[in-house]
Amino acid sequence: MLEWKKDGWKAAICLAPMLLLMALFTFYPIINTIITSFKVYPDAPSGINDFVGWGFGAYFDPAYNPSMEAWEWGKEIPVLQDKSFWSAVAFTVLLAVISVPLSIIIALLISVALCSIKPLRGIFQTIFFLPYVTNGIAFGMVFASIFSWNGLINGMFNAAINWIGDIPIEGLTDKTVAMWAGAIVIITYTIWNGLAFKILVFVGGIQGIDKQYYQAAQLDGASKWRVFRKITLPLLSPMVLYITITSLIGAFKAYSSIVAIYGDTMGSGSDSQFMTAVGYIYNSFNQVTGASQWQLLPVSSASAVVLFILIMIVTGFQMLYNKKRVHY
Repeated sequence: MLEWKKDGWKAAICLAPMLLLMALFTFYPIINTIITSFKVYPDAPSGINDFVGWGFGAYFDPAYNPSMEAWEWGKEIPVLQDKSFWSAVAFTVLLAVISVPLSIIIALLISVALCSIKPLRGIFQTIFFLPYVTNGIAFGMVFASIFSWNGLINGMFNAAINWIGDIPIEGLTDKTVAMWAGAIVIITYTIWNGLAFKILVFVGGIQGIDKQYYQAAQLDGASKWRVFRKITLPLLSPMVLYITITSLIGAFKAYSSIVAIYGDTMGSGSDSQFMTAVGYIYNSFNQVTGASQWQLLPVSSASAVVLFILIMIVTGFQMLYNKKRVHY
C-alpha cells in the first residue's frame, strides 16, 4: 500500500493522456447523446435550433397515432413506437445470433489446426490475417461483385441447377433480392471478415498453454477430441469470453459491411430491407444534418441510447452466464 501511494502519481501521469482522450471522444459523446435524447425542440419551422425544454417524447409519445398518414411537422416517430427501428434491431439480432457463434467455432477450429502443423505455419497465419489489415469497404465491393447476377457464385449456382432449366438466381445488383439470399451474403462476409482477429487471439492463447498438459494426455492415450474438450477449450475460456463479448458488440454495431455490399440504401434499390440498428441511427442523423431540422435530433439520439442499453444488457448477461465457466 505504501509503495502504491508512493508511485501513484507516476501511474496517474501515464494514464492521463489516454483518460483525457477517452473522456473527450468516448465519455462526453455518450453523456451528450443521453442528454440530447431528452431535449425538446419546437415543431414550427421558425423555431429550428431553439431548445424549449425536456421530455420523453423522443422515446414515447402518447399523441402518436400509427394510423396517421403523416406525423406532425418536424417530428420523427418516437423510437420505441417506430416499427422500422425494431425491424432494424431484429435484423441486427439475427445477424449476431448466426454470425457470432459460427465465426467463433470456425476461428477456433482453424486456430487448433494452425497450431497442429509446423510446415508453412507462418504463411498460413499471414493469409488468414490479411482481411484484418485490408479495407473492409474494398472487400465488400469484391463480395458484391462475386454475388452479383453475373458473378462467380451466381454462375456456379446456375450451372448446378441447369439440368432443371434456365433458372438464374437473383444477384445483389437486381432490383429485388430475397431476404434469405441477402442475409446469407451478409453473414458470409461478416464471418469471413471477422476471422482474422479471432484466429490471432486463439493462436496466441493455444501457444501459451503449458505443453505438460498435452504430454500427460498423450501418455494417458486421450483422443484428440477429448484433449480439445478437456484441455484446450477450458484453458482458452478467457479468450473465448473476450471474443464472444467483443464479437456481439461488433455484430450489434454492424453497418459498414452492409453498406459495402448494398450501398447507402442498405438494400436492393430504394428498399432498406437489410437496415441494421446502426444504419437506422446514421440515416436518422443524416436527415437531421441534411435538413437542418434540429427538432429531429432527440429521436436520433434516443435510438442510439436504446441500442447502447441493449448492448449493455446483452454484455451483462453474457458475463454473468460465463462467470463460472471461465477458468483463469
